[in-house]
Amino acid sequence: MRYVSTRGGMAALPFSEILLEGLARDGGLAMPESLPQVSRETLASWRHLSYADLATQVLKLFITDIPEEDLSRLTHAAYNSQVFSSEAIVPLKPLANGMTLIGLSEGPTLAFKDMAMQFLGQVFEYVLARKNTTINILGATSGDTGSAAEYALRGKKGISVFMLSPYGRMSDFQRAQMYSLQDENIHNLSVRGVFDDCQDIVKVLASDLEFKEKYHLGAVNSINWARISAQVVYYFWAWLRATSQDDQQVSFAVPSGNFGNILSGHIARSMGLPVRRLVLATNENNVLEEFFRTGVYKPRTAEQTFATSSPSMDISKASNFERFVYDLVGQDASKVKGLWESLERNGSFDLSDLKPLFEEKFGFVGGQSSHADRLQTIKTVYEQEGVLIDPHTADAVKVARQYQEEGIPMLVLETALPAKFSETIQEAIGQPAPVPEHLKGLADLPQKVTVMDCNVELVRSYIQEHVQL
Repeated sequence: MRYVSTRGGMAALPFSEILLEGLARDGGLAMPESLPQVSRETLASWRHLSYADLATQVLKLFITDIPEEDLSRLTHAAYNSQVFSSEAIVPLKPLANGMTLIGLSEGPTLAFKDMAMQFLGQVFEYVLARKNTTINILGATSGDTGSAAEYALRGKKGISVFMLSPYGRMSDFQRAQMYSLQDENIHNLSVRGVFDDCQDIVKVLASDLEFKEKYHLGAVNSINWARISAQVVYYFWAWLRATSQDDQQVSFAVPSGNFGNILSGHIARSMGLPVRRLVLATNENNVLEEFFRTGVYKPRTAEQTFATSSPSMDISKASNFERFVYDLVGQDASKVKGLWESLERNGSFDLSDLKPLFEEKFGFVGGQSSHADRLQTIKTVYEQEGVLIDPHTADAVKVARQYQEEGIPMLVLETALPAKFSETIQEAIGQPAPVPEHLKGLADLPQKVTVMDCNVELVRSYIQEHVQL
């Protein structure tokens, strides 16, 4: 298995090389030369595997330059009951009316990002040791990626983390999770701006090839293919537990900001998983929903990006969207390159002529949710079913209801535990969300963070001063 860039300017590379690269050198994103296909017979043979064993089977299709025995060791180190609070790793939780919650928040930071990040922590350390080198992770977070990355990489040999977050745009719990880490290899930079500003700084520095090479920059944002491939696993896992027949279709509803989570569902579907629909749910920052409704992709400016009660989706430039567009235009890298050049010049591009393919070929439909919708959905699910969900998951439940079909299970991807967004939970049900016992004193811990203006040169200077080579 080798990987090429969505923009066509990268020689085909094995997994371990793109793992350490992050953004491709031509500014594009790594994609497999061709996707592996999974037969119905193979699906049937996977039904009784543990999560770690399933991860080995799925990931070995994408990772052919790491021996299977070593890969299995890495997946078992990432996915076990010492790391995750559920023996199942990802439990399925039935809701009413044929809807099921995929429990992706059993990890150390209570968010779905742990699912990929715990594997990343293991595979980074393995590859770096094999190459006898170091890496400095540069990332941006809207809330959950940062803590998941930092908890997975803290204390890891040969790895430092520089994580940008938008000042004042995360929940108190999210800030406490990240900023309370005191490890020497963890650096939190709080940038006066929105998530898209942080993401833009990361892209500028990652595109400076001389700087990137000199300071060994890598990425853990979902631009890193390892994140996408690790998330593909739980789509197979959930389907295997929600079905009894090997050709049975399900639909997935996915809260989406940066398009990485639902892209993994698109990859799983393209590999042969029987998926009827991929239901994309956005909040008021509905650039992606607008695209799937109109065919026009028009990211908004920082000033136009709303601060909402589902803050991890307060994103207007979806980094992973380029990978889907690459498939949408028939994997024509020159077309993708032209579209992103047009985006740079004009602030938008129009693919409305391909709109029939969105659902007919790729299964995508979309919808959006508001603050009032979130509150009502949280309240209704809690009162009727005794299940408390976070605001992002509520967005997905709300939109999923529009697309439920008789006989097709609707699987909703949980984003995080409600404890991370207690103010909104209090507003919805009149009481705060319960906090897991081991995290009750989190807000009282000292915090280590550097606040700075939104300026790429300030971030560059900080890295130069604190980097390990």
